[in-house]
Amino acid sequence: MREKIKPETSDEEVIKVIRAEAESAVANSFNVLRNRIDRFGVTQPNIQRIGNTGRILVELPGVKEPERVRKLLQGTASLEFWTTYENQEIYPYLAEANTLLRRMGEDEEAETAATADAAAVAAEAAAVAAEAAAPNAVAPEAAAEAAQDSTVQALEAADSLSKDEAAFIKANPLFAYLSPNQSNGQLMQGACIGFAHYKDTAKINKMLALPQVKALFPSEFIPMWTVKASDWDKTGSLFELVAIKASSRDGKAPLDGGVVSDARVSYGNTGGAPSVSMSMNAEGARVWARLTADNIGKQIAIVLDGMVYSYPRVNGEISGGNSEITGNFTVTEAEDLSNVLKSGKLPAPATIVQEQVVGPSLGSESINAGMISFVIAFILVLIYMLIFYQGAGVAANIALLCNVLFLFGSLVSFGAVLTLPGIAGLVLTMGMAVDANVIIYERIKEELRAGKALRLAIKDGYNNAYSAIIDGNLTTIITGIVLFAFGSGPVQGFATTLVIGIITSMLTSIFITRLIFEAKLAKNKNITFDNSISRNFLKNTKIDFVKARKLCYGISLAV
Repeated sequence: MREKIKPETSDEEVIKVIRAEAESAVANSFNVLRNRIDRFGVTQPNIQRIGNTGRILVELPGVKEPERVRKLLQGTASLEFWTTYENQEIYPYLAEANTLLRRMGEDEEAETAATADAAAVAAEAAAVAAEAAAPNAVAPEAAAEAAQDSTVQALEAADSLSKDEAAFIKANPLFAYLSPNQSNGQLMQGACIGFAHYKDTAKINKMLALPQVKALFPSEFIPMWTVKASDWDKTGSLFELVAIKASSRDGKAPLDGGVVSDARVSYGNTGGAPSVSMSMNAEGARVWARLTADNIGKQIAIVLDGMVYSYPRVNGEISGGNSEITGNFTVTEAEDLSNVLKSGKLPAPATIVQEQVVGPSLGSESINAGMISFVIAFILVLIYMLIFYQGAGVAANIALLCNVLFLFGSLVSFGAVLTLPGIAGLVLTMGMAVDANVIIYERIKEELRAGKALRLAIKDGYNNAYSAIIDGNLTTIITGIVLFAFGSGPVQGFATTLVIGIITSMLTSIFITRLIFEAKLAKNKNITFDNSISRNFLKNTKIDFVKARKLCYGISLAV
């Protein structure tokens, strides 16, 4: 940050810059995580920052692979391209390391044996003293023998190794776990310097990290394991150790993932195993062309988060910045890798500090309460329409049942999750679903009072009600679209059911009821729009709404 912090910069300004950088890192991490989750394919995820704590809350409904999500959220996507050593260059150092570790083991064993002898002498002296104190005590010879036995047991490995195996491990502390990359006594070409069982990789890392061993190797040497088992290993347990060469002055990779502009899954011309194709920006393409030109005939390792994904041999200069990562991937692994590369690198490592998996049983009570409220609202609306509009109310109820069918069918086809806010949207939709029928029926009743015949009254009632229906529903749809576009999680769930419900209710309220009426009129059947209870309801009310407008303006402004 030499452009932002200079020798003369005050402490206050330095703190201000650091805080700004930290805030930027959290904001960028939030954006990267949101992009990764969006591409993960989870329906209606919820991701939000928790104040200024530097924490991000992620809620993913319906995830069946928690481990995959953890890797996706925590992966820093530190993609690097490294040059490599040849196996023949590193093997002599491995042999030296094996010899050194054997000598170190012999020295340690000699020290342990000396300690054991001292312990045996002390045990024998203690036994003599005990015998003098108690005639029935154990004989000195027996005590000494027991001490020697326990010492031998402590020195020997308490496993089921044969004597030959134990002797081989003692003579080859490194090569007993790391098999050199050779065939019939001949070293193989390439950057792979050996193979090891996945259980032994940590042990080998520990050996190679010892200061005395590390000093034997070139300062540019960095051992890295492959992310997947070797292709020829049918058991899937043997991993390859690759010799990375940190040839730059600062010890960093010559090229990193910051230059990747796009990544996608590809299957090659023959539709074989999936791989990840990358495109680089102009700067990355230029460095990549130079890097490949300088390493023709050698291998370049593609490393992600410290693990080697592939180390292809360079046959010629690669210009244009297009490359491919192969590594015997499954489709899911290739998709996750391209997702991480495409969504960007996390500016700071993300660590899961708290994790909860909420099973369906924990939310069943709330969901049941929501569904009960939906059923109650639905039944009340049915009863209301039947009581107030008699025969026409039956048509409205049929349309409402069709509306529920279309609404759930639409939600399923869109893959929407019915969350609690979604259920709230359904309840609101049920109330709004009959609004169109109420407006149409009241207009038809007005036409009938004006003396028009039933067929003409129905026709004019529908025609005169369209403007009010479209106006009310269209404004609500616009509101729902805004909520969906700018909201997240629960708000989007509510908006989804609301918008779909309005569209289906408009279709059913206008189209299906009109079909029922036309069918009845064709058979010369009468259609009733009221009864003795609802006929004169609110008919003679006289409320001067215009006169109270100023008071209402004031209340609205105050609210």
